[in-house]
Amino acid sequence: MISAPNRYVALGVAVLAAAGLAACSSSSSSSTPAASSSNKPVYGGTLNVVAAAGPDHIDTVPAYYTADYEFERAYARQLLQYPAEPYSSTSDMGWTADTTPVADIATEVPTVANGGITNGGTTYTFHIKQGVDWNTTPPRQVTADDFIREFKAFCNPAPGGFVGNITYFASTIAGMNSYCNAEQAYFANAKTHPGTAANIAGFQNSNNITGLSAPNPLTLQINLMAPASDFIYMMAMPFTSARPVEYDAYVPNSLQLDQHTISDGPYQISSYIPGKSMTLVRNPAWKASTDPLRKAYVDKIVLTMGVTSAQTQLSDMQAGTEDVTNDTPLNPASLPALETSGNPNFKIWPWSSTQPYIVFNLRSPDANAAMGKVLVRQAVEYGLDKVAVQKAYGGPPVGPIINTVIPPGNAGYQNTNLYPDDNGQGNVAMCKSDLAKAGYPNGVTLLYMYPNDSTNTRAFEAIQASLSQCGITLTSKPEPGSSFFVDAGNSPVNNKPNQWDMAQVAWIPDWFGNNGRTMIQALFAPRCTVNTNNYGCYNNPAVNTLISQAEAATTLSAAAADWHQADVDIMKDAAIVPILDQGFPNFSSARTRNVVFTPNIGEVDITNLWLANG
Repeated sequence: MISAPNRYVALGVAVLAAAGLAACSSSSSSSTPAASSSNKPVYGGTLNVVAAAGPDHIDTVPAYYTADYEFERAYARQLLQYPAEPYSSTSDMGWTADTTPVADIATEVPTVANGGITNGGTTYTFHIKQGVDWNTTPPRQVTADDFIREFKAFCNPAPGGFVGNITYFASTIAGMNSYCNAEQAYFANAKTHPGTAANIAGFQNSNNITGLSAPNPLTLQINLMAPASDFIYMMAMPFTSARPVEYDAYVPNSLQLDQHTISDGPYQISSYIPGKSMTLVRNPAWKASTDPLRKAYVDKIVLTMGVTSAQTQLSDMQAGTEDVTNDTPLNPASLPALETSGNPNFKIWPWSSTQPYIVFNLRSPDANAAMGKVLVRQAVEYGLDKVAVQKAYGGPPVGPIINTVIPPGNAGYQNTNLYPDDNGQGNVAMCKSDLAKAGYPNGVTLLYMYPNDSTNTRAFEAIQASLSQCGITLTSKPEPGSSFFVDAGNSPVNNKPNQWDMAQVAWIPDWFGNNGRTMIQALFAPRCTVNTNNYGCYNNPAVNTLISQAEAATTLSAAAADWHQADVDIMKDAAIVPILDQGFPNFSSARTRNVVFTPNIGEVDITNLWLANG
């Protein structure tokens, strides 16, 4: 699940059983929803959300970040989506419900039995509910063409406007890849075809994706190139939101679009000032009868950005001036006290993640192209003291150390470690040896980019101190979360000097269960473009073949074997350094009720909590 282009997420504890994603919490305080003097929902009031940088995209096409997803749930709907059910440590009910797509704007989830999946699994038919309206004047029914418009916007030429993960759709939907290639070719010469709103809309409205059609206004038909058993999960991603025709008047991902959004969800954006604030109010066109997933208890949601200190955010929630967070992990230093406090508004929600991990910019020319040398990367693998990084995040209760690309609980996971490191504490001798073999006997200086909130800064400092012991000097490049992933994924400029050599990113699967595509394909399939989540531009033909084999496998066990081998090959290449598999420690103000973490969003569901004093 990724964040812009990748889903950078917050932190906590999780161990998921590979078979069923059943999870165990780290403490009794994390196993139940927050207690309340009254479990009766209360309508009204203003929910206050605090953030360091806030969402990096409002446009649903490029948005690929937890901070984006938390708010998109309020103003953008999809054909399919996930419910938010409280997790219980006594059963896997929460995981089973929370990670299984259900109907949102669609009348039902397509299956073979209901006739929604036909032609041997290559045709999906979605029927749209009557009464799902845009908040236009007058309100207008959401139609199949609105969803086709979203898909046509996936490969737009606007800066940062490219869809968060085109690979999922280009590798499945008939004609998607050729459509994107044609659009990119058309706008390749900015002088001949400048990327204006009119030109972008003109191309999209005069060209079609062969696999998408609308037999009637309330029916969307999607034809695949081959059966894909995980396709309904792709259709539950926020990329596939409906897109109103009014957006043709704006360049995708532009401030003009962000400040003129149109909503089909329970809330609409009434004010947006980037980096400062965003306010959502009730959408008068929304009908609760059409939306089984969002109760919309509060009247208003106010996001305050610019609070970069995790301790300040926690103090504000404890004081009641803020209610929930948006983009910042809970202050690690506060976790031990919170765990022993018995406070019902603190929970560690189970999850499955690779967060954080270190990615190498394989095309960086810095330090005599050090990042392109496998021995330098392997030196980092050996030299990193993961225990020190774990302590920076709050210690073992926050999450176990991992040494594989695929974290526990996901297809293809096997517990292996190609770089023995004294139980996670690093191997300085091997680090120095590999550096010398690579031509750096006196060490090397590298540029390290990371999100600038206080928690990620603590982690960077631990990584910096750890690697310095074997001669790797890290020069810091802190960035706001709202620009960090944009810059990490901007491949066309990342082959230039002084961009970044190593970056502190994070990843959670975009869905769970049959999800190797969301780990290996998403992060390591060759896609050296703007808005990529293959940040380092990794490309290994053997891994590419394994990806193709796994996606075509007819059984989960066969796919898992290929995903595991791809994991091994990637780690041999030292493309990334996995560090932790974190869950989600969460705190909310005393007045909040029904605060439920949603694994596929990576944050709490702001559309279903209520305020005791609403």
